Amino acid sequence: MSYFLRRGRLFAALAASSSALVLAACGGGEEEQQTSSGEAPAEDVGLVNEGQLTTCTHLPYKPFQFEQDGKIVGFDVDLVDLVAKELGVRQEIVDTPFEGIQSGEDLNARKCDIAAAAMTITPERAEKIAFSDPYFDANQALLVKKDSNIKTLDDLEGKTLGVQSGTTGKLYAEENAEPKGVKLKDYEDVALELSSVKSGQVDAGINDVPVLLDYAKDNPELEVTQQFETGEQYGFGMKKGTSEKLATVVNRVLSEAKQDGTYDRLYEKWFGVKPKSSS
Repeated sequence: MSYFLRRGRLFAALAASSSALVLAACGGGEEEQQTSSGEAPAEDVGLVNEGQLTTCTHLPYKPFQFEQDGKIVGFDVDLVDLVAKELGVRQEIVDTPFEGIQSGEDLNARKCDIAAAAMTITPERAEKIAFSDPYFDANQALLVKKDSNIKTLDDLEGKTLGVQSGTTGKLYAEENAEPKGVKLKDYEDVALELSSVKSGQVDAGINDVPVLLDYAKDNPELEVTQQFETGEQYGFGMKKGTSEKLATVVNRVLSEAKQDGTYDRLYEKWFGVKPKSSS
C-alpha cells in the first residue's frame, strides 16, 4: 500500500494508559545460537536489552502474530526469530497498542528494537520509522455473512461497514465507501471488528486479505467477497537514524530466507499455499 496509512489504531486513552504485556516468543532458546555469517555480537547492533531482540507488536493479528497454547506464534514471529538466530539472541515480544508502533513512538522510546505487526510501508510512516525491505504483499477485502447478498461496496449503500481505526482499510473506506452512502463504524482492534461482522452488529468489515481469509476459514458462515488492489507491502520497523546495523542484518536475513526456501516454507506453514513470488 503505497498511498494508504495502514494498520494502526487511534490512541485511545485506555489503550495509551494500559501496561504493555511482555510475552516470550515461540522459538526461544535461540540465545545459544552462534551467528551464521560472523555478524557482530548483539550489543554491537544496539539492542535495547542484552541477549534479546525485543519486538513490539499488537495482538491478535492472526496469522501474523497471535497467542496459541500460551505462546506468541505467527508468520511475523517466525521471520523475526530468524533475525534473532542470526544475532545469537532470543526474541522477546512486547504486546502494545498499535498507535505507538506505527507512529514510531515505541521505537524512539526504546521500548523495542523492531516492530513486527503486519505494518504497511507508507511514505508517512517512513518519515518516522526505518523500514526493512518489504516482506509481504497485501491488499484489502470485504468480509460479510454468506447470506447477506453483499458482494461489493455498492451493495453497502445505507448499511454499516466496520473499519479498524488508523488503517489503510479505513482510509480506503472513507474514500470509496462513504461517498456511496455507507456508514463507517470504528474499531480499535481487528478482533472486535470481525466479531461484529459475525454477530451482525455491522453488515461488513474491511481489512487485510490474509487476515479475513483466515477468519472466514474458522467461521464458515462468513465469506470474503470483493478484494481491492491497493499495492500494500509490509515491512519491519526500526528506530530511524540509529538502526542501520540492525536493518542491514534484517534485510540480509530476509534475502537469504527467500533464496534458500525458508521464506516459502514459512509462508506455506501459515497461509496454506506457497507465495506467488518470494523475490
